[in-house]
Amino acid sequence: MHTIDKEQFGHFVAALRKERGLTQKDLAEQLYLSDKAVSKWETGGSMPDIAVLTPLAEVLGVTVAELLACRRLEGQQPMDSNEVDHLVQKALHLSEGEADNLPRKKRVAQYLLFLCLGAAELGAVFALRRMLNDPLLLVPVLLGAVFGAYFFLFAGGRLPTYYDENRISSFSHGPMRLNLSGLVYFNNRNWPHILRVCRIWCGCMIALWPLLYLGAATLLPDIWQARGLQLCLAIILGGLFVPIVVVGRKYE
Repeated sequence: MHTIDKEQFGHFVAALRKERGLTQKDLAEQLYLSDKAVSKWETGGSMPDIAVLTPLAEVLGVTVAELLACRRLEGQQPMDSNEVDHLVQKALHLSEGEADNLPRKKRVAQYLLFLCLGAAELGAVFALRRMLNDPLLLVPVLLGAVFGAYFFLFAGGRLPTYYDENRISSFSHGPMRLNLSGLVYFNNRNWPHILRVCRIWCGCMIALWPLLYLGAATLLPDIWQARGLQLCLAIILGGLFVPIVVVGRKYE
């Protein structure tokens, strides 16, 4: 199989780091990453993005080929074609498989679970207050369901390489559009975290919004009647874009 043994890779990186007298924080700072990312590599919890391999190899004093092979390549004799092909396949597998580590079947199951919870809660709200004709109840749930279909089922785990080579603050894929006007520049370091935020937001809109609506309409009827639309927009937009900006800039 053309896969990298995560534990073997982690042990190799840890050994090289210690040889050079670096702490995990030192290595992380030189790569502009968090020390938690380095810790996950070394414990076999995750693999670095393919874009990080070259600077990682330079800092550790080895070649990218040695990183992928998880060992030092002795001597100056060139590798044969089979060895080269094996390493290339490892790199391709890393670029395709590590960006989004949540399996598709699990994402589908999560999305369906959110839909079931949302439908049950809408039924409960209707039974208690008969408010299914209120757009402030239905629109957020529908937005969560529509965007959730994209982020759970169709969003790619990796961005095209030109996102890593340029400062791009807009994302476009099919009908989906995200434009953050310079607040965040999308790349393959922050994209998995942005995806996670978007999925959490969609799940909350589907499965939690009916309960929030019912609580606000029941406990704060005067405020909700006067300011319901503004509060709804603040929760919907703020709950999505603020976390995107925070994690996007943190891992940018």
